[in-house]
Amino acid sequence: MKKIDYLFKTGRISRIVETERGRYLDFFSNSYKENLEHSKFVIEKFPRWSIISGYYAMHDLAKLFLADKFSIKVDFNVHLTVIELFGEIIKDKELAKMLNIGYKEFLNLLNDLATAKGQRTKAQYYTGTKFMKEKYQKEAKIFLESTVTNFINRIREAKNDNTSD
Repeated sequence: MKKIDYLFKTGRISRIVETERGRYLDFFSNSYKENLEHSKFVIEKFPRWSIISGYYAMHDLAKLFLADKFSIKVDFNVHLTVIELFGEIIKDKELAKMLNIGYKEFLNLLNDLATAKGQRTKAQYYTGTKFMKEKYQKEAKIFLESTVTNFINRIREAKNDNTSD
C-alpha cells in the first residue's frame, strides 16, 4: 500500500468527492461503452481506430472500476497510473479477496491492460499503406474479440455488473 500512499501524496490520484461521484461514474460508464461501440463500428474501414477505441474502452472501464470500488480518481499520468494501481491492488491479497477475484485473474487483467496500451500505441502511429491496413484489420478483430471483450467481461464480473452491450 506504500505505492498507493505515494500516488496520493504526489497528486497522481485522489479521492472522489461524494458530490461528484455519481457524475464521475456515469461519465466512465458511458465512455467505455461508446469506445467499445466505436471499436466495433470502425473495425473494417479504420482498423487502427478500432484498436485505439478498444484500448480506451478498457482504460475507461478500469478507471470506472477504481472509482466504484475504491473511490479513487486518477488525476495525472493517467495511463501509467491506472496500470500501476492495478499492480498494487494485486499485491494486496486482502483487496483481491475483497473483490472476490483471484490473484491470478487480477494479474491477467493487469497484463491485458498493459498489453492493450502497447497495442494502442503501435496502432496510433502506423503508416497508412494497404499492407498495414490489412494487417491491422486482422489484428483489430483479434484484439477486440479476445483482449477487449475478455477484459470488459472480467471487470464486470469483479464489479458484479451483469449488463451487456
